[in-house]
Amino acid sequence: MNMPYQWIQIPKGGEKITIQNGALQVPDHPILLFVEGDGAGRDIWRTSVRVFDAAVAKAYDGKRKVHWMEVYAGEKALDKTGSWLPDETVRAFQEYLVGIIGPLATPIDGGIRSPNVGLHKALDLYVCQRPIRYIAGLPSPVKHPEYVDMVVFREKTEDVYSGTEFQFGTEDNRQFRDLLKEHFPKEYAKIRFPDSAALGIKPVSKEGSSRLVRAAIQWALQNGRRSVTLVHKGNIIKFTEGAFRNWGYETAEAEFGERVYTWAQWGRTKEAQGEEQANAEQEAALKAGKLLIKDVIADIVFQQTITRAKEFDVLATMNLNGDFLSNALAAQVGITGIAPGGNINYASGHAIFEATHGTTPEYADQDMVNPGSVILSGEMMFNYLGWREVAALIKKGLEGAIAARTVTHDFHRLMEGATLLKCSEFGEAVIRHMDD
Repeated sequence: MNMPYQWIQIPKGGEKITIQNGALQVPDHPILLFVEGDGAGRDIWRTSVRVFDAAVAKAYDGKRKVHWMEVYAGEKALDKTGSWLPDETVRAFQEYLVGIIGPLATPIDGGIRSPNVGLHKALDLYVCQRPIRYIAGLPSPVKHPEYVDMVVFREKTEDVYSGTEFQFGTEDNRQFRDLLKEHFPKEYAKIRFPDSAALGIKPVSKEGSSRLVRAAIQWALQNGRRSVTLVHKGNIIKFTEGAFRNWGYETAEAEFGERVYTWAQWGRTKEAQGEEQANAEQEAALKAGKLLIKDVIADIVFQQTITRAKEFDVLATMNLNGDFLSNALAAQVGITGIAPGGNINYASGHAIFEATHGTTPEYADQDMVNPGSVILSGEMMFNYLGWREVAALIKKGLEGAIAARTVTHDFHRLMEGATLLKCSEFGEAVIRHMDD
């Protein structure tokens, strides 16, 4: 028996999404959770949900329908419940598995870092998935933005974001420094100015690395992608970043076998039989349709994704590298403000799709902010649910509206000859272009 909710109203007629044997079971009338967001998020959600419902109606002619269930986080939750992230919101996501969130304000004083981070940790959403592709008509700083069609799988639970720091000048810092000096003198000697250094530890585990790479490879195989690139700084940081690379190759070969070909295999063949034979082996594997698993140094990836964008497809990264890379790629195709994102636990089925921009409170309730980030995050969500017809209509509608140069103020000021639309009007344009 489910525990009752104090603030949340369960919609009548909807059914829970479940997971069985690792596969989502999505009914024709699923309950999907939403947090409308703070600031301009209110305008964005009103527009986005109309787009989603229109796409579902067009795709399935009434045979399927989403039952939206509002849950609370951020400023609205604080006003309503006294908490930035009420326990029942976490419980609702645990129970109903999938939802979408608008931009949320972050608490300034104490407590949790942000409601988003609290949810991500509670649900162990270890994949931050960020697709980056060019939308025709958008202004871009690069010559060929159309070459970019990449998906970043960023590990979300380890690395510096869950590491430990020792602030300079504190007793903890002194004790940790003394521990290093006494027990690890060689490592201590590497610190250039130990007496004035802040110190930190970043954890990178085999389990955390493997499950991230596993998710990236599974997604790439299911979606007909060509390659997965492991991004790391293992040439310098060998036992964390280098281990991420090595564990990634081990996972690929142990779990996916003949479906993949890795650069680790190429290296072994080169050593045993020479480079010519290794190249021939790789070429034959790719012709046979195998997924290529390769790697690139983290600093070089920023250069090569610009100069050789066609060579990259799915990128599997540690936390901090993925944070940098996903935002840089979004800027490259000119969609930083409307980039979508999803945070997913592929084992449990839990997933939260969300805006990747801020709340812009100065524009709140003015019906002017671009809703594209939430709309495209919704496209991701419907693809995740297996409702690909809905996702295709959302994508078609949004791309059609932008190609027609009918855009909100952020793009209007960058696009010559464009027509300025309000947030709600842009949503209407997206719906109209679904019929193109």
